[in-house]
Amino acid sequence: MRTLYVKLVVMTIGIMILSSILAFLLSNTYYQQKLKPENDEKITTIAESITTYIDENPNIDLIDYLESIAAVGYQMYLVDDTQEGNFYGAEFRDKSLSKQTVELVLNGEVYHGILEFPQETFVTGFFANELKNTIGVPITHGGKNYALFLRPDIKLLFNEMHFLFAWLLVFTILLSIILVAISTKYLVKPISELTAATKLLAEANFNVEVGTNRNDELGKLSQSFVQMAKKLEQMDDVRKEFISNISHDIQSPLSNIKGYTNLLEKEAISEEERAEYISIINGEIKRLSSMTDQLLLLASLDRSDDLVKRKTFNLAEQLKELVRNHQWQVNEKGIMLAYTLPDIELNGDPSLLNTVWDNLLSNAIKYNKPDGSINLSIEGKDEAVIIRFEDTGIGLGHPEMERVFDRFYRADTSRTRTVEGTGLGLSIVWTIIKLHGGSIHVDSREGEGTVFTVELPNRI
Repeated sequence: MRTLYVKLVVMTIGIMILSSILAFLLSNTYYQQKLKPENDEKITTIAESITTYIDENPNIDLIDYLESIAAVGYQMYLVDDTQEGNFYGAEFRDKSLSKQTVELVLNGEVYHGILEFPQETFVTGFFANELKNTIGVPITHGGKNYALFLRPDIKLLFNEMHFLFAWLLVFTILLSIILVAISTKYLVKPISELTAATKLLAEANFNVEVGTNRNDELGKLSQSFVQMAKKLEQMDDVRKEFISNISHDIQSPLSNIKGYTNLLEKEAISEEERAEYISIINGEIKRLSSMTDQLLLLASLDRSDDLVKRKTFNLAEQLKELVRNHQWQVNEKGIMLAYTLPDIELNGDPSLLNTVWDNLLSNAIKYNKPDGSINLSIEGKDEAVIIRFEDTGIGLGHPEMERVFDRFYRADTSRTRTVEGTGLGLSIVWTIIKLHGGSIHVDSREGEGTVFTVELPNRI
């Protein structure tokens, strides 16, 4: 199985090779379409300037002149009308040239061998040391006709450049491969670290270390991974805490039910004691039932959005009915409850939203101080409705406010040990509000009170 490192190296080198091939093909097209005609024209101009010089200087020694031209970097072939010829300068690799071509030049035509060199030849065709890859021009000297075929001596002019370009190409390829291997290792390293960290997370080891000093996408991924590990560790702690709490909360009523059931088996108890025991047992059963209902509701909310059955209803009437149902608890603690509830029609699921208001009001009563106060208000705002539950209870510290909507989380038991709960209520509240497309915000000061603000979109 290939590693990501090997795949990246192979892919990068493959891209380099493919890019080189495409670049070579494009450069060949450019050579064939533009550079080749320009080279032909340029060398033709040089050849014609030679013939012009010879015509203007009839007494010049033709052989000496051609040898001097060859010495500065040209290959030449001079042939007369008897088809006898001499070479000047470096030797041609291929000396084949048709008689028809020679006759053409002797008759006064210019031979464009560079331009007519096979089109399928790559750009390296410019360096082809062949006699037919020349420019042919007619010359008249001493009353005799000649055909002069000429091309630059590429080897003389650019031999050192050949070696330079060859070594440059070799070094470029080698350095590219080395740099690709090094840079790919740099890119893959954080991914390898993330893979190792993922294995640790799978083994429930949340103490992972991943380099997060990079500023690129991998750095952001590493930072997100570390945050996820911390969140998973937090959730694992909450899960363990919940198992401990829920085990205690289930065991406590079960123990009470068992104890009072044993008491009911005694014949010596009075009817009043029997009724009291039965009432306590029923209360514990109701407590267990409420706990399981909350767990089932939360599981249902997690599974689907289809639970939301929207319809338009009067929000103020729903909250007033809720207040009437909790009036006995409010009176029992001596709490002053005030509300500002103008008639507002809301589009939502009345049953689920009633669960939200019931949880928030129950918490405001539970965590309030004796003779404290609760204030409920509704405010219509554009296409939204804002509902506030404000109390003068024990409040929350900053760490608790950050986790108050976490599933199974319960506030510091040292301050609330007289209050029973599963830590599911506010998680249910948060989920229902999100299913309605709304938001909930908590603002609290320890020892002073808490305000829960719910904002729901209202498109009737």
